[in-house]
Amino acid sequence: MAEEAAEQQSGEAATAAVVGLLGFKPHLAVPGMKADAAVQFYKAAFGAEELRRVAHPKRKAEQELPLILFAELKIGSSLLLVSDCFDAAGEGGTAAVIGGGISFRLEAEDVDAAVKMAVAADAEVVSEVAEDESGDVVKLKDPFGVVWVVSAAVGNKTLDAEAEA
Repeated sequence: MAEEAAEQQSGEAATAAVVGLLGFKPHLAVPGMKADAAVQFYKAAFGAEELRRVAHPKRKAEQELPLILFAELKIGSSLLLVSDCFDAAGEGGTAAVIGGGISFRLEAEDVDAAVKMAVAADAEVVSEVAEDESGDVVKLKDPFGVVWVVSAAVGNKTLDAEAEA
C-alpha cells in the first residue's frame, strides 16, 4: 500500500514537472481599496522591497488612487503579491470574497495544462481564462475552499513590452 502511494505521488510530481509550474506566491486582496497603504506598511514593518506594481489601465486616469491589480513585494527571500479587493467590474469593496481575500498564485509555462491538471484533481474553475499584464490567468478553488490563481509567469509579457519601449 505504501508503495502504491509512493508511485502515485511520484506520478503526480512528474505530471507537475511536465506542466512546468514555475513559481508559487501568496496573494493578499486588501479590502477597502487600501492595497497601497498595505504595501507601505509592509515596507515599514518588514523591510519589504517593491519589485513592481500593476494598476488597472482603465481606472488609472479615472481615480485619484488607481486600482492596484497587484504589487509584487520581496520580504527577505520570499515574494508576496498585494492587490486591492475588487469585483469582476473593477469595483472595489469590502464584501467577503472567496478565500477570505487570500489566494495563492501559481505561475506556469502552460496555463491550460496546469488548469486541466488541477481540474482533474477536483479543483473548480471560478473564472475562465482572462488576460492581465502577465498573460493568461484562471482562478480555481480547491476542494477545501482555497483560491488558486494560475497564470503565465509574472513579468514575461510586461518585461518584453518594456524592452520594446
